[in-house]
Amino acid sequence: MGGTQYIVAGSFIDGSGAEARKNVFLEIADTIIIAIGSVADLPRHDGDAIDDFSHCVILPGLVDCSVSLSRSPSVDRGVRLFAEETGFAEKAAMLERHLRYCHAYGVQGVADSDDIADLVKHYQEGMAQGGIIEIRSPGHLCRSRHSATGISAGGDFLKIVYSANIDDGQVSNPWLSHEDLCRLLQNRGGKKAVVVANGPQQVEEALEAGCDAIEQGYGMGKDNLRKMAERDVLWIPSVVRAKNSLDGASGGGEVACRFSTRYVAPGKPVPGAEAFWKEMLADQLTQLRLARKLGVKTAVGTGAGSVGILHGESMAEEMKLFIKAGYSLEETIRCASETGARFFGMEKLGRLTVGRKATFLIARGTAQQLPRKLSYLEGIYVDGAPSSIYRKNPVKMGG
Repeated sequence: MGGTQYIVAGSFIDGSGAEARKNVFLEIADTIIIAIGSVADLPRHDGDAIDDFSHCVILPGLVDCSVSLSRSPSVDRGVRLFAEETGFAEKAAMLERHLRYCHAYGVQGVADSDDIADLVKHYQEGMAQGGIIEIRSPGHLCRSRHSATGISAGGDFLKIVYSANIDDGQVSNPWLSHEDLCRLLQNRGGKKAVVVANGPQQVEEALEAGCDAIEQGYGMGKDNLRKMAERDVLWIPSVVRAKNSLDGASGGGEVACRFSTRYVAPGKPVPGAEAFWKEMLADQLTQLRLARKLGVKTAVGTGAGSVGILHGESMAEEMKLFIKAGYSLEETIRCASETGARFFGMEKLGRLTVGRKATFLIARGTAQQLPRKLSYLEGIYVDGAPSSIYRKNPVKMGG
């Protein structure tokens, strides 16, 4: 990309947690942001390209720290089983579809929970630019004694399931012992380790073993939050899991969280489920509120690919829950961009500042309309140019 261009924004949120700025310009050259300033100081040169988004908000591309790209979020068990058992070509097509969903909702980076290295390689080889989204995968998911025998040489980080997912109805595999967990973390080979853990004991043991991040952390308690703040351990709370389960329980069946238009699938309500999930959601929001007060580093991770949690769309819902817990919009956007990008080493994403790649989202309207407006973005810029994939007004099929 040659020459210099200018982007004008009515509001600008840089992803650092600082307050939104009004009437800002970005100067971009060779895919890099080289200046940020007030529109009143915008340089005027004949021939310079100026993209005027003075009616919009510019914010960083988002990072979802917990997804399963190769899994279907369908509430239909048959559909999910088919997706798990299908062949490579079908899985590759599903992964590409889910990545497009993520991209369309502003998610430009993801950390997957499964060993999808072959699928990602196939996807990137088929894309002229190597793919539209930065992907990090563990290469090897450690969730039982059998899987704890060794760590794969591949993968970008280590993902360890030390507790069942909070929304899993039943456990099919024996979980790791504390000794297994310690052995894995002692032999991680320099990789960062994300541990799925719930309850005070499991989280405490994960922290004592030396993990770098706790995912979920339901019911872990104040003491563990204080330890996380002291040790700079990242928390990925995945609050939308509880919200999704509550919606399903209160609806009398399972819920497909296409949040703009909820669909309640047939099913008999489980006695006590609504009260249980209401308590779990309230407790997780209380913990998130305390985490903010204590200074625990937090990041947004949705669990997309789990039952009823859609890729891309669920990101805005998790962000709404952060705001409900007392985070400001700007703090929430930091948790949904810069924090995850730095933890997972996504150099092209994160805070929008001089010297960084010009990859950002454009949302029509005011900052106060976020994160709702993420469902209908005005535009997406990748490396200083409009995304070749994103379509604001997709072609509708007739009939």
